[in-house]
Amino acid sequence: MQDRELRCVICDAEMPFEVPPCTDGHGADCPELVCTRCDAAEILAPLEVRVWLRPDNHRVAPLQRRAA
Repeated sequence: MQDRELRCVICDAEMPFEVPPCTDGHGADCPELVCTRCDAAEILAPLEVRVWLRPDNHRVAPLQRRAA
């Protein structure tokens, strides 16, 4: 099993985490990790960020403030 050191929220310390036997077929790349001290589970999921861009010819001017 492959060990990684991560912050465990239960132990409140940097602890070694290991990959448990994976039944989903991920092998060593399994996103599930278990703290070796308290058995707390962590799931490492990739974060996907999507950015919506407008074409340059559709720029919108910022709104101007008006005096009351």
